[in-house]
Amino acid sequence: MYRQVLVIAVFAAFLCGFPASCARNLNYRPIIGILAQENLEDDPHAQGSSYIAASYVKHLESAGARVVPIHINRTEEEYEKLFNAINGLLLPGGNVDIEKSQFTRAAKVFYELAIKANDASDYFPIWGTCQGFQQLTVLTSNKNLLTLTDTKAVALPLTFSPGAQNSRLFKKFPKDVLQSLAEENITSNFHSWSLSMQNYSSNAKLKRFYRVLTTNTDSKKEFISTMEAYRYPFYVVQWHPEKSPFEWIEKAGMVHTLSAIKATFYTAHFFVSEAMKNHHRFSSQSEEEKALIYNYQPVFKGLNSIFLQNYYFD
Repeated sequence: MYRQVLVIAVFAAFLCGFPASCARNLNYRPIIGILAQENLEDDPHAQGSSYIAASYVKHLESAGARVVPIHINRTEEEYEKLFNAINGLLLPGGNVDIEKSQFTRAAKVFYELAIKANDASDYFPIWGTCQGFQQLTVLTSNKNLLTLTDTKAVALPLTFSPGAQNSRLFKKFPKDVLQSLAEENITSNFHSWSLSMQNYSSNAKLKRFYRVLTTNTDSKKEFISTMEAYRYPFYVVQWHPEKSPFEWIEKAGMVHTLSAIKATFYTAHFFVSEAMKNHHRFSSQSEEEKALIYNYQPVFKGLNSIFLQNYYFD
């Protein structure tokens, strides 16, 4: 048994970039918070006031994490208490106002707590997908710098920036996965707004904070598709790694090829391995159990919905 545990520890250390000698210091029971957001107005299945698409939950669980839903409309004190109990944060895609929504309010609280924690050597990672990417750029720059692009329901290859394949995010990806990401149409894009290279380059705050790893184009505008922060374990993707294995809606831009699934696997494992470096914990087992997503049942929305399943919250 000890030998098996050691092998798992060494493998996890490989994934997260730690030397094997540090593997014993990792947290092998990571819990990642996913921020809920206001229900879509035209959602016929909506319950309560907010939701989380189940594909984000499955994405993290597939890589060895557990999930806690972060409710909107909570106090800053409640958010700070939860921040000190979880090991990372995922800001999902969606369709809310990224300047005035309750999603934005909660994201700002966690963002500021994460900055403070990391500055104090308390490693706390954040991942933003699509809307989450956009939200983090607003929080960093204090401006909405997004521009309209023709990127609704399209799968694209990534154009890697020089040296990006040696970034924290990509350096442990196998060569064949990096090649597939660069050459195949396997990154799903479902957004109308993007951060253009022009707007990024003209904003000093964003340039100092984030390193551009990949870009794309809608044939007219070059926009950023992947970034990581220089000083902080913050990662943002405009594309959707969680969709390939867990969303089965029949529409353009959805990709279920083997190479797309493999890229999803390494993306999920990277972020979960980042969360393993954090040792926040709940005050008791009972508090932990009450917070977990297992207390909620996902709702099947049908094959023509935006998301296959949603969790709903009051």
